[in-house]
Amino acid sequence: MKLKLISIGTKMPRWVQEGVDEYSKRIVGDLGFSLLELPMAKRLKTQSPEVCREKEGEAILASVQEADYVVSLEVLGKVLDTPKLAARLEHFKRQGRNVCLLVGGPDGLSEACAARADESWSLSALTLPHPLVRVVLVEQLYRATSLSKGHPYHRA
Repeated sequence: MKLKLISIGTKMPRWVQEGVDEYSKRIVGDLGFSLLELPMAKRLKTQSPEVCREKEGEAILASVQEADYVVSLEVLGKVLDTPKLAARLEHFKRQGRNVCLLVGGPDGLSEACAARADESWSLSALTLPHPLVRVVLVEQLYRATSLSKGHPYHRA
């Protein structure tokens, strides 16, 4: 199994990069984790957010293989606690399928991305800025793998 986080935005603040780097190096062996950063669509004053979302969605979907299992991260997705996330990751490992986690840009994910997703997760009922989603998601992936391995990092 390989787990790929596909996210819009290539120039993240240092704190985002440091957070993602810290947790991703801890899970790379467990999940075959990788991060693919795609550029944001150019935002023009005369352009609607939908146009940007669609352009970004096309780039995201071009990075997804037909056989990949796709999970979109959206505010209205299914909320998983850490044990349920750990169980989903173990399920994906048993299946041996590659999994793509999709994180949109500031305007969210396109309808095409939502339609391609096999399931949708939410990290919170709150709307989170997309850079923060990266850090929270990768930390939660590490926490879930720690729980599965009986590592003391996860304390509930």
